[in-house]
Amino acid sequence: MRFLPRLIFSTALGIATFLSWRLLLWSPATGQRGDLAPREEEGFTLTLDTFLHIQQLRKKRLRAFCSQPGKVTTLPRSPGDRAWLLSSLRVSTKLDLLYCQVPLTGMEEWQQLLGKLEKENVTLPVPLPYPWHHRREMQLNKFNLTEIEAVLGSYTKVLFVRDPFHRLISTFMQGMGSSPSFSSFVQDVLDSGPHNASTAWKPLVSICQPCLVQYDYVVMFGFLRQELGYLLQRAGLPVDNLLPEFTDSQVQWTYGWLSEQMFSELSLQQKQQLSRFYRWDLAAFPFSSSFLSDLHSTPETW
Repeated sequence: MRFLPRLIFSTALGIATFLSWRLLLWSPATGQRGDLAPREEEGFTLTLDTFLHIQQLRKKRLRAFCSQPGKVTTLPRSPGDRAWLLSSLRVSTKLDLLYCQVPLTGMEEWQQLLGKLEKENVTLPVPLPYPWHHRREMQLNKFNLTEIEAVLGSYTKVLFVRDPFHRLISTFMQGMGSSPSFSSFVQDVLDSGPHNASTAWKPLVSICQPCLVQYDYVVMFGFLRQELGYLLQRAGLPVDNLLPEFTDSQVQWTYGWLSEQMFSELSLQQKQQLSRFYRWDLAAFPFSSSFLSDLHSTPETW
């Protein structure tokens, strides 16, 4: 019986997803979005110029965040510290790509796409002058310091981001944790603290180190297909017939409804503590439509 609430939420999510498809067929969404992202659910077709403009805005916001004191901007000299800091960064030496592996942000489809590209006879427009043998994607912290610096300075670097509250809901729905209710799950997350947090819900800034790694692209969950298409095109990689079926735009629409239900389960104290827990993500990335954003403190408290 302890998992009955989760079963009910899973059923509700399935029903909501079905209804979202029906609504998408009949009428456009009317909600306004402040995420510096195209409105795919409204039938908006992203152009290359719009994509590049959105990227400029996202990176400008990130640079403003990183200009504040207390951010990690240099590689540690200690191999142990460096290995811990870069533990979630993955590279493909064949495709000259680096990305941060964060659960529940579109990783499955992305890695599926990379697997297809790895099998292709890809010739990059400007091959990098490094003697590494082409290998399947691997952890950046397996490289030595010289190689790490070379990768960070030359590879195309991709960061996937998602509303932190949506990440929490998705983690709970997939059973990552033993809590019988969403409220108790959130309390477990808060009690564990940021240093002991699982990568499933740990703040993106702590996982991906965006002030250390100068990401070329910040890709938002909900708009993966169009954004990744232009990203790979600009990286000189083939995209025709290789992009997998992305469901993130429908999931994003559904979570907009589900978030309200789950948010209402939380106490005011839990809501405030969650906003504090994710304060750096809310400051660094365009999550103005997140339920946590209304509780987010001003930039002076970064």
